[in-house]
This record gives sequence, structure tokens and C-alpha cells, in this order.
Amino acid sequence: MAFLKVVPLEKALEVIDSFPLMPEVEKVPLGDALGRVLAEDVASPIDVPPFDRATVDGYAVRAEDTFMASENEPVRLRVIGEVNAGDFPDFELKQGESVYISTGAPLPKGADAVIQFEDVDREGDEVVIYRPAYPGLGVMKAGADIPEGKPLLRRGTKLGFKETALLSAVGISEVPVFKRPRVAVISTGNELVLPGGELKPGQIYDINGRAIADAVRELGGEAIFLGIARDSRESLKALIERGVECCDVVILSGGASGGIRDLTSSIIEELGEVKVHGIAIQPGKPAIIGIINGKPVFGLPGYPTSCLTNFTLLVAPLLRKLLGRESEVRKVKKRLAHKVFSVKGRRQFLPVRIEGEKAVPILKGSGAVTSFIDADGFIEVPENVEILDAGEGVEVTFFG
Repeated sequence: MAFLKVVPLEKALEVIDSFPLMPEVEKVPLGDALGRVLAEDVASPIDVPPFDRATVDGYAVRAEDTFMASENEPVRLRVIGEVNAGDFPDFELKQGESVYISTGAPLPKGADAVIQFEDVDREGDEVVIYRPAYPGLGVMKAGADIPEGKPLLRRGTKLGFKETALLSAVGISEVPVFKRPRVAVISTGNELVLPGGELKPGQIYDINGRAIADAVRELGGEAIFLGIARDSRESLKALIERGVECCDVVILSGGASGGIRDLTSSIIEELGEVKVHGIAIQPGKPAIIGIINGKPVFGLPGYPTSCLTNFTLLVAPLLRKLLGRESEVRKVKKRLAHKVFSVKGRRQFLPVRIEGEKAVPILKGSGAVTSFIDADGFIEVPENVEILDAGEGVEVTFFG
């Protein structure tokens, strides 16, 4: 068993990338597609609009019938009916005829222009026209907005309300999306109590279970919190087995170091294989990466900042891969607010808060809850760097 035999971060990522998990595709109703990621390119199956339609309220005419119209010598056309939105006229306009038409209504055969009602006079069953219309006036042609076959959305697009509206406009009722990976989340430790419970001396409320589960959900996965495993082999093994049975990925927080009460690595080794136990980074060195029945199992450190940093570095890339969102790593370039020191030879990921164009280091330590709460993300300090000066350019990676 690889027990705290540290490997570089790149090696750990290679191990994760080698796991036999691939994105799966499912079709969901359009009403359930918001926030999901398209698994296929989508093209329009129809013309939009599907017919020539009026863009104004007015009179549908044959444009050639109006060519001689002027203020002094207006043209009079006989009004033979009315077409409203939702109607479909089954007649054809003949020379000298017109119909009253509502915005959005289909043009009758023979008509090729619509004159706004404000620009004409109505006298009995005639409309009086004072200037010529041209073909296409007041008309949107079939397919002018979206022609049939036009590419609409690309694979990998995250569907917001604009995208779902577009799919609705072309009549698509089911959408091919990447299946949400199911992620089991387990907290570990005798000292942990769920929020709402009574704290006894020496106990603390569990933060990692909530944070990891909601980070999974923010990425688009389905998180299933299985509860808190106590520091016993039976309790921890039972929850790991349950997680492997019901989910695609299992994440534990706490119980990853080499202490006598930390059982995660030995249980993973018993049920499957530990691929990595120890990564050459700070915080988060005692992380575990294993596999049981073809399913990745991650053991993350117990301190919240370490836990969420490791989640961002190790787990989030795998979930993005399964969700078809590999390109969505959120980073931004800022200037360091003040000087920071690091230990040479140790690759450090330092939590920072963004204030305008500045990245403000948070130096309370990974055990402080507010180190994680106050931070927007982290910066990387390479192992060969001992000092980063104030004003130096840094790249902030957001959590999640």
C-alpha cells in the first residue's frame, strides 16, 4: 500500500485521468434541462417562422397593386376579410384585393407586403393607400429568423434560460445532455456533529460535508451526503461500501493522514486499491486517491481549506470531464496585495480574497474556518519560490 509516499500533483492528476469513467448521455425533457450541459450539437429542425408573417397590424396587399399610389391619387383596394394570429388563410389575394391582418398572422397566398394601419384610411369595405408598398414591407419571411438546419447550440454548452428559450422556439421537447455523476459525500471523525445537533465538549459542527456536497452541485453533479463515519473500521467501511454501491464517485473528508485512528487508506486497500497516498503540495499533502470496483474514491484532508483546495485540484477536473465541461476552470489574473513567504521546496496553494484588482492572501492557516470562508480561491507558489512580492502578478483559481 502506498502510505504517505508523496507524488507530484501532476502524477496524481494522471492517475485520476486514467480511471475508467467516461461521460454518459441521457435525454431529458426541455423543462428539466436548465443548467445541464449539451451532449450533442443541435440544429433547427424547422424554419422560424414556419410561414411568411406580418410584423405589424395593418393590411396585407399585393405590392404591385400599390405602385401608383400617391397623396394626390391614392389607390383603393377592396378589403375581403381579416386574418389574426393563429389563423391560416385558405384563400389567395387577387388583383385589387387586401385583408386586414394582425401582427404575427400568416400572409394569405398572393400577398407580399403589409402596410401599417396608421398609414392608410379605411372607408367602408375599402382601404385607401397613399404611397407605394414594396415586396417584403411589414413581412418576416419563413426561415428569416432561423432557417431549417441552422446550427443553434454546440456540444458542451451549459443551458441557461436563453438557450432553453431557443430550443423551445424550434419545437425541441427533449434535450441530449451529459448525465449528472452521482457523488457520495462522507465526513469522518468522532468529533463531528451535524448542524442542528447538540455540541458536547470536544465536538465541532461538520462543515466539509455541506461544502463538498454543494460544490459538487454547483458543478452540476448529484451529491448524496451519506452522513458522518465514526473513527471505527466498521462505521467507515460500511459508508464507503454504501457509497461505492450507489454512486459513481466517493469523497471522504478527514481520516487521510497517517495517524493510528485514520483508517481510510487501509479500508480502500482492503476493498480495492490505493493509487496515491500523499501529494507534494501544501495544504493537502495527506490526500488519498483510490479505486474500488472501477469507482474513484478520494480521501481529502479534514481542515476545510485543505479539503476544498484538494477538491478543486483533484475532484473538480474529473467531475467537469464527466459533465462535458472540461474547459470551465475559473481563473483570473490579479496583483498580490502584500508580500508572502513560502518554504522553498514545498509547492504551496495559498488562499486569497479578491478585492478589486488585488489578491489578498489569507494567512490564518487551513484549520481556521474563516480561511476558507473569506477566500475566493487560491494562488500557486512554486516549490522554487521563497518570496512573492507585493504587486507581483498572480493567477487566482476559484474554488470548485
